[in-house]
Amino acid sequence: MTVLVATHPIFLDHDTGEGHPERPSRMQAVAKGLQTSELGDALVTFEPRPAERDELARIHPINYIDALDRFCRAGGGSLDPDTPVVPASWDAALRAAGAGLESIERLRRGEADAAFCAVRPPGHHATPTRAMGFCLFNNVAVSAAALAAAGERVLIVDYDAHHGNGTQDAFYADPNVLFVSLHQYPLYPGTGGLREQGTGAGLGTTVNFPLPAGATGDVYRRAVDEVVVPLAERWKPTWVLVSAGFDGHRDDPITELGLAAGDYADLTREVTQLVPAGRRLVFLEGGYDLWAVVRSTAACLGALAGESIRPEPATSGGPGDEVVDAVARLHLGEA
Repeated sequence: MTVLVATHPIFLDHDTGEGHPERPSRMQAVAKGLQTSELGDALVTFEPRPAERDELARIHPINYIDALDRFCRAGGGSLDPDTPVVPASWDAALRAAGAGLESIERLRRGEADAAFCAVRPPGHHATPTRAMGFCLFNNVAVSAAALAAAGERVLIVDYDAHHGNGTQDAFYADPNVLFVSLHQYPLYPGTGGLREQGTGAGLGTTVNFPLPAGATGDVYRRAVDEVVVPLAERWKPTWVLVSAGFDGHRDDPITELGLAAGDYADLTREVTQLVPAGRRLVFLEGGYDLWAVVRSTAACLGALAGESIRPEPATSGGPGDEVVDAVARLHLGEA
């Protein structure tokens, strides 16, 4: 199987400053992961185009887009305590959002079976009207909105250690996008509770697994097998988009989950196989231990390419089964 990899040198120019966890060297770790995967010709790298304003505007109001443009061009600064930008951040953010859009175009032309967007800044904390948590535009949401506008039914699975609050906000009332988040709770940004399920026509299309610190891969696999798969069978998505944050790795410096690269291989494979090849799209989100990013990237790409790449074994024995039980009761009606 062939996997597109969207990346660009501009992502190195988004300078977050010394000591910031979301740093340019993360891209170098991803590149090392590509190399160590030894997938060779199965990986097809391309430089993505910038997103257009009307494409961004499906999620972000024009006044927000223009204000971010002006702020970066004026020299940048801090959008919030966690989210610094420089002038180059504007172009990086446009291409990070455009990576998914161009990947969709290429997948629809039959160029590959799946795509991996190795981009920064990440996106899943960016709400429609606010940059936060290292994120400027919500990359996965921009792509999901484009697909939904074309009549597709989109499943977004977010396994970043932090709740994807911005993605949830974007689709909280939307019946055409099913959003599933598996995350450490409590943890920044403080959202993602069990009872956050959507509203109006979107009631039931937001599914949160607020997992305790120390949760391991067996809990995640059970969540997918016993909840996500039945929900997908009922809901019938035509595309799967994954917010692949590797900060749930046990070595990550700012979280407390217990995952390893083998778990990311399992999760990526199981989730993306919910739709046919050619409709599978993965976005890099968090992950702040560089060697964990190397190993997890290789494992994730292997899963997309139909190969078993397991630099570390899968994990088990951690807490969180009671959360899976509670989500199953809430969303599947199981006793």
